[in-house]
Amino acid sequence: MLKLGVNIDHVATLREARYRGRGGGEPDPIAAARVCVEAGAHGITAHLREDRRHIVDRDVEALRATLKVRFNLELANVPSIVEFALRVKPDVVCLVPERREEVTTEGGLDVQAHMETLQRTIRRFNEGGIDVSLFIAPELKQIEASSRVGTQIIELHTGAFAEAFHVLENRESELGRLVAGARLAKSLGLRVNAGHGLNYENLPELHRVPYLEELNIGHSVISRAVFEGLGRSVKEMLALMQGYVGESGASS
Repeated sequence: MLKLGVNIDHVATLREARYRGRGGGEPDPIAAARVCVEAGAHGITAHLREDRRHIVDRDVEALRATLKVRFNLELANVPSIVEFALRVKPDVVCLVPERREEVTTEGGLDVQAHMETLQRTIRRFNEGGIDVSLFIAPELKQIEASSRVGTQIIELHTGAFAEAFHVLENRESELGRLVAGARLAKSLGLRVNAGHGLNYENLPELHRVPYLEELNIGHSVISRAVFEGLGRSVKEMLALMQGYVGESGASS
């Protein structure tokens, strides 16, 4: 069965737009995680960035304390964040590249260029009982390098597929890369996940990619939730406004 991990970063993005630095506020990503799990999500994903632009340390700690499903923590291979993750102990960490100027993670990890440091970090996580996934483009050389550094899982970056989706020739080309990448990973004993840019329109095409275990999806799920729940939110706010009597200062 193909599993869904919901990324709740953008719930925190919305909270931080108004409540940054205040130690709380709405919407609460922990409550969002609970709703996702109750709806059937198999796991929750969150990305702890160096600049803490959305998810912050207390979110990660609360998620670890409350989640009964698989908790996947995305992070860059940065010593301070690695140490924090080793203390919190998510079920799995996904090592990703990170650039301060990007809005969301826009490229795959260059495993070939950082094999020695990745090997050390993977070993530390594994010794702490934490599985490691590497977020990489569906490039055969990166998949082979991922196998050599000792990771358990790769997450295939589906961003290029998502960008190419509306041009059939390009879509087929990117699907071919994903299929080839998944097959190579399986042959090397790696587990295969995928994510980035997946939505309600392009996801069905991904059924053609073999050996996938989990899809990590965030933006599209949160975007759809805005419209699925917006009408109800307006009605509830209107209900709270009923009974206002203006100058009399008391409701009838």
